[in-house]
Amino acid sequence: MKKGRFPVLLLALLLLALLFLAPTVVNRALYLLYPKPFTELVQREAAEFALEEELLYAIMKVESGFDEKACSHAGACGLMQLTPPTFEWMASQHPPENGGRDPFDPGDNIHCASALLRRLIDHYGSLEVALAAYNAGMGNVSGWLQEGRYSHDGKTLDVIPYPETEAYVKKVGKCYSMYCKLYKGGIG
Repeated sequence: MKKGRFPVLLLALLLLALLFLAPTVVNRALYLLYPKPFTELVQREAAEFALEEELLYAIMKVESGFDEKACSHAGACGLMQLTPPTFEWMASQHPPENGGRDPFDPGDNIHCASALLRRLIDHYGSLEVALAAYNAGMGNVSGWLQEGRYSHDGKTLDVIPYPETEAYVKKVGKCYSMYCKLYKGGIG
């Protein structure tokens, strides 16, 4: 072999290996970045409240990063970050299966959050508006829908006046889309 061809051949082999292995490595990384913990609980609650599992996972990922002991600066607790009054409201309307009322219990938290999410989607008729209400509260969102500078039709939000809520809706939407691509449509 002529001098200097070995490094070129080695580089070509490495590039070929990368071409074939990169999609597998990327796919594995995506599944690690978008996990599906608490599978049985999520499946049960998604079925009970007619929600997509991928949506519940997206909210859980954004809200707590799957940390069941998470607490926010606003006092929201658990996997899906419900404030104590909201958790109690949903628990009184839709008692958790185990009879518990612990916002840090994954089953209780996912159950009450799913009940709330179903209520918000039914009330507003729009996932985007429901997600805004999940984050900012129904009172704020209902007020925004009444103001022409935020909503042209009283049903959709043209502008979300809270930057945190606007970012939240976008982030959940992106996570939801990724979960759907990974677990429903498949990537790669």
